[in-house]
Amino acid sequence: MKLAVIGVTGMVGEVMRKVLDERQFKITEFIPVASQRSVGKTVDFKGKAYTIISLEDAVARQPDIALFSAGGETSLEWAPKFAAVGTTVIDNSSAWRMDASKKLIVPEINAQTLTPSDKIIANPNCSTIQMVMALAPLHKKYKIKRIVVSTYQSISGTGVKAIKQLENELAGVKGEMAYPYPINKNAIPHCDVFEENGYTKEEMKLIRETQKILDDKTIAVTATAVRIPTSGGHSEAINVAFENDFDITEVRKLLHATPGVTVQDNTDVNVYPMPIYANGKDDVFVGRIRRDGSQPNTLNLWVVSDNLRKGAATNTVQIAEYLVENNLV
Repeated sequence: MKLAVIGVTGMVGEVMRKVLDERQFKITEFIPVASQRSVGKTVDFKGKAYTIISLEDAVARQPDIALFSAGGETSLEWAPKFAAVGTTVIDNSSAWRMDASKKLIVPEINAQTLTPSDKIIANPNCSTIQMVMALAPLHKKYKIKRIVVSTYQSISGTGVKAIKQLENELAGVKGEMAYPYPINKNAIPHCDVFEENGYTKEEMKLIRETQKILDDKTIAVTATAVRIPTSGGHSEAINVAFENDFDITEVRKLLHATPGVTVQDNTDVNVYPMPIYANGKDDVFVGRIRRDGSQPNTLNLWVVSDNLRKGAATNTVQIAEYLVENNLV
């Protein structure tokens, strides 16, 4: 098993290395790849130093699997080149997600749709992954009509520059800004760029990707995405209307029984999900489970997950694991 990590020095690339090690993913040859300025430098993986190589050299090595986390432009240019030499690409950018010919995969939900001919597989957006993980079992049972979601997203979703901005603000130091406004003591209702319809790209990802992953274009979704000064873990307030009525106890049982989901919902002792506790973990945490009394068949949930792990690196590695376990590579 020859495995390449493209974008190996980035925030998600670092977590990918950690997750591959933790999950004991069997690799015979590890191929670290980064931008030209990093070529020749070394990265650590499983206690050993590896020399970073270029994308051209990585293609020549014909890895079995390539995990991409180097941005959309790199993926659009290089994923087809890897696929052409027989590599299966799992891409963490938005480049291929809405391509009708590419699968958009959350392993617990739709990995069974993968075949050996899927050479470029898209990893969904972090905020979408945690939402569909909580909603997929409920959709199967009660059928979702409409979702209203408001996100409270970590600055780590923006990258190193955003973390540095917050650190500078906390220290009272002027520096480079990742956002158009201060993030410390603030909430910025602006994740990614605005589209012509007044929604941001992040909000539109939640709409489009949810319909694709759950394979149901009838699901109506509206979203507001907000950046808050937490350094790890996205939170979401989700209001979901179903075609069929539900029992709260049954909802909790369904969520308890869902692999990758942990229910934290005991308000008597102040137990509910929070990013400070989800940080560094792979599960999606669900709490504040309650009926919306303002209209029929409607449920409120609070959903939290580590955006760099299940929202990115872990989901990517899980796809790779599924490919290996099912002889698809």
